[in-house]
Amino acid sequence: MDEAWNPRRQGDIGELSAMQWLVSAGAVIYTPLLHSPDCDLIADLHGQLVRVQVKTSLCRANGRWVVALCTRGGNQSWNGVVKRISASRCDALFVHVGDGRRWFIPVDAVAGSSGMLLGGPK
Repeated sequence: MDEAWNPRRQGDIGELSAMQWLVSAGAVIYTPLLHSPDCDLIADLHGQLVRVQVKTSLCRANGRWVVALCTRGGNQSWNGVVKRISASRCDALFVHVGDGRRWFIPVDAVAGSSGMLLGGPK
């Protein structure tokens, strides 16, 4: 992997993609001032405030995109707590994958809490 392409950069690209998509859908975007463990963006979408969690994936399995929905830390001081996606933490999931496809999914429609497969050959 190129040094310029790291998980933080991938996440930034995903958030910018979500902002562009939401603005094109008529939303006004707000971002948390400091790091937020529950949502990446807040969108005022036609008068409704929607907390949006953004996920990205470059990983494929059997022709589908593998998307991790939980956060397992990422630093050496990790306490073992896994943060899973849930309606108590956000309202919608925005996913951007390596071929440029994007999904905006209400969290209530997400069946799993740790991962999901999206897309396919069509």
